[in-house]
Amino acid sequence: MKKLFLSLLISCAPFYLQAQEITGFSPEAAKEQIALEKQFDALLAPANLDAWMKKMTEQPHWVGTPFGEENAKWMKKQFESWGYDARIETYQVLFPYPKVRLLELTEPEPFTASLTAVPVEGDPYTAQGDALLPSYNAFSTDGDVEAELVFVNYGIPSDYEELEKLGIDVKGKIVIAKYYGSWRGIKPKLAAEKGAIGCLIYSDPKDDGYYQGAVYPEGAFKNATGVQRGSVMDMPLYPGDVLTPGYAATKDAKRLERENAPTITKIPVLPISYADAEPLLKALKGPVAPADWRGALPITYRIGPGPAKVRLKLEFEWKLQPAHNVIATLKGSEYPDQWILRGNHHDAWVHGAADPVSGMVALMEEARAAGALARKGQRPKRTLVYCAWDAEEPGLIGSTEWVEDHMGELQQKAVAYINTDGNGRGFLGAGGSHSLQTMVSEVAMAVPDPQTGVPIQQRLQARHRAYGGDGEFELYALGSGSDYTPFIQHAGIASLNLGFGGENAGGEYHTIYDTYSHFKRFKDPDMSYGIALAKTAGRITLRLANAEWLPLDFVPWQKTVSGYLDEIVETTTSMRKTTEKHNELVRSKAYELAADPKKNLTAPGMKSAVPYLDFSPLQNALATLEGEAESFSKKDFSTLPKSKREALNELLMKTEQQLTSPEGLPRRSWYKHQIYAPGFYTGYGVKTLPGVREAIEQRDWEEAQSEIEKLAGTLESMAKHLKAINALI
Repeated sequence: MKKLFLSLLISCAPFYLQAQEITGFSPEAAKEQIALEKQFDALLAPANLDAWMKKMTEQPHWVGTPFGEENAKWMKKQFESWGYDARIETYQVLFPYPKVRLLELTEPEPFTASLTAVPVEGDPYTAQGDALLPSYNAFSTDGDVEAELVFVNYGIPSDYEELEKLGIDVKGKIVIAKYYGSWRGIKPKLAAEKGAIGCLIYSDPKDDGYYQGAVYPEGAFKNATGVQRGSVMDMPLYPGDVLTPGYAATKDAKRLERENAPTITKIPVLPISYADAEPLLKALKGPVAPADWRGALPITYRIGPGPAKVRLKLEFEWKLQPAHNVIATLKGSEYPDQWILRGNHHDAWVHGAADPVSGMVALMEEARAAGALARKGQRPKRTLVYCAWDAEEPGLIGSTEWVEDHMGELQQKAVAYINTDGNGRGFLGAGGSHSLQTMVSEVAMAVPDPQTGVPIQQRLQARHRAYGGDGEFELYALGSGSDYTPFIQHAGIASLNLGFGGENAGGEYHTIYDTYSHFKRFKDPDMSYGIALAKTAGRITLRLANAEWLPLDFVPWQKTVSGYLDEIVETTTSMRKTTEKHNELVRSKAYELAADPKKNLTAPGMKSAVPYLDFSPLQNALATLEGEAESFSKKDFSTLPKSKREALNELLMKTEQQLTSPEGLPRRSWYKHQIYAPGFYTGYGVKTLPGVREAIEQRDWEEAQSEIEKLAGTLESMAKHLKAINALI
């Protein structure tokens, strides 16, 4: 496989940086832009990223800490020194700090979990004692519960289906689930819906420990005492401050009572290490867990319930804390009221070298280089807005409050938002609005991979081919998990999420081991991929800022959305066939048992039939969009007079907003976007065409047909918008 990958890599090397055609630019303007980007590259210095990371990760800096505020003020001064107008916008947000954490095995033998990660030799940051944030899950509710334990694998819907087949009920029990399989907040959410009274989450060494490789400090992976912190806020309902849903958490904002905040978990939940999990799991009896549930601990994995009985006691200090967003603006030379937004968060659960500072320092270096070019007279045409978000970790809070606070202005002025978060060594990961796919692809052909020298896109394509893919470059769809969420899914602003990874595996995520020492050994030692990220995101930012016409392409978007619809139609057909087979089997068994078969035409256990939904409104709307998208792609914008080009850009800026609906998605109106949303039961994982798809998955056929009609209306609005754009030219 390695030889195949290398041969594919060589076969597609190296002719990058020579293309003179760039979407959004006339030939002459493209030459100027390419020359500008070469100057931009020459200004980037990995030593800056290294020094800034070391400074920003000296101490823990979760939301509300003095060092977090110090970092914000320091970044503001840096931006100002580079020629930006910078300010700090502060919101008052609810943040729970753990006061009491107790986990005991009370039967059959007593055991008290330590709930403490050990410092490691050679990493002084791990020995900062009381300065380290205790391991916990933010927005767990307080509680003191004791009950039998049940092992629920990853604690996702399919696992509860398996438990139901085995006749195991978690009602009144405490569940223990492995990390992975879904976003962590789904685990207590589902457990509570199933009647559990408490939830534990642990990292199994098979997923995140010695099974994967040597553990820290010898290697990068999670040692026995490491614990992944993280929020369990029910973000699929809404992200941001739990007490101010849909509006900014300003000092005088009206707030919900905490007991009425729907995104705080209904049951107490606590993350633990695999050292603390092992005695609990070892004490379980009952059925042996299915093969694909078993981890790598030296025990027989059993499900329970009991005889293991545990007590979980949690108490939190619930206080409003200041979240400090740094907003730095470089005014555009021609279109100051058209904004290109570029963001990364700066808060961390502990030191946060990989997550998020590796992305933050790349953003800062981009901003420094763009400021240097502006001082030389090469100011971008559109305004650049660089954002350092606070309180991302507990629930995308800083960015969400800022977007809610500036919603009207953003929808008038924002062209696009480019997000980064953690960064590492390896392959480009790029997701976002598919109208930006062509532009991102062009950029990915212009940036060399630090390790191989070929374009980052070609290296990624070679990897896909080596593992059986078609090698096509495509953006992935955005679900949730970082600060793009409020921009695209609430405000309807075209967005991207970028980062490198795939060759920087490790177990430091959200632990005390995510330090400068760990990052320099295992993640990106020479900061070469930090520079690659700066080159990639910087080019995207500058091209959006300087484009004569905004570099959108709706052909990839239309094809992608059509593919999503095809998936849904296939899913519905498959569900129908599976349901028919299931019902026939149930019915035949009932016939065998019944004295009079005619009485058992509807036997217990049968599923409701899957109706034939009418997808034609969506298919018709997409057919119209196909024509408008192709017409747009064939236009020559370079000959347009400036007045028409400006009118064109005003319309293009509003395109993503056509894909939103004022009433939002069913039961979660905060999410306005009708194409991309996090899944109600996947958390970070995306659901495309979410209103239709999730109604079908939940077998709510009336809602499914209603959502089809609603989505068709959204797509028809998009078609009218594109038609207006085409008519302008």
